[in-house]
Formats: sequence, C-alpha cells, structure tokens
Amino acid sequence: MPVPIVSFIGRSNSGKTTLIERVIPELVRAGYRVATVKHAGHGFDLDTEGKDSWRHKRAGAASVVVVSKGSLALFADVSEQLKVEEVRDRFLDASYDLIIAEGWKSEGYPKIIIVRDQPGEIAYASDGLLAVVSDKPINLPVPVLHLDDVAGVAALLIKQFPLRRREHEREV
Repeated sequence: MPVPIVSFIGRSNSGKTTLIERVIPELVRAGYRVATVKHAGHGFDLDTEGKDSWRHKRAGAASVVVVSKGSLALFADVSEQLKVEEVRDRFLDASYDLIIAEGWKSEGYPKIIIVRDQPGEIAYASDGLLAVVSDKPINLPVPVLHLDDVAGVAALLIKQFPLRRREHEREV
C-alpha cells in the first residue's frame, strides 16, 4: 500500500510552513515517520556556488547525490514538475507513514486548508477537504480547527491516516 499523502494548502504567508513545522513533532511523538514535499512555484536553489556538488552540476551531471553519515541530498534535473506521488514512488521508500505536501492545491490529495483573512479561498479546496485551520470562526461542514490547535490537527491526521505497521515490525 502506498504511503498516504495529505496536502496543506493556503495563500502565501497564511502559515502553512509554520503549521507543518508544529504538527510534525506531534506525529513523530505518536510514532509516525513523516516525509514532507514542498511545492516551489517560482523555483529554488539549495546548492551553494563553489561547493563540489554545485561544480558537478555545473559540469553537466544530470543528478548529483551528496551522502554523509545520517544525511542524503539529491540534486536532479527533471523535465517537468513532478507530482507528490511521483516523488514518493521514485525517491521515498515504504518506511514512511505519512507524506505532508505543502501546496498542490489542484491535485486530488486529501487537504487541510489554512485560512486567515479570505474564507472565499475554501471553494477551490472543497474536493478532498479534510479540515480548515483558521484563526477566525468559520461555519463549515468539515472540521474547523484553530490555528493554535496543533494537537487537534495532529489528532485529525492520526485518525485519518492510522499508523502503518512496517514490514520489519510485523509479527512472524
């Protein structure tokens, strides 16, 4: 069974990253192994000019993998923007319990939308909407959690995406 994906969506500066950053430790405490995938609509650059990995890419390597004790980074050329399930299937193994995607509002993933000032933005997220997180009271037919109710958001995710037993943990 593929690792489930949930997408946190909302306008720029609505608090998506901060909420994800606060929810992850709650999930980890509950035993989850979490991966995140962030949508960068305007591109990004993680590599540092002059570093060996940057030099390898500049020389023409299509992919560069940097490995150290406890860490791995992959810099790869892609011909088109990948969907989260493509990232999952190509780069993440089955040891994860949940993938939290930041962005991808138009994809069919279950969604949590963060709403600050513009309740009208909920309309574009109605398909697969699990909950709304807001600092304002909103009356909707889905759970509405306060922006500071991190434990509530984590509990909703735990209920929606029960902890998966990994192969190496299964009883014989």
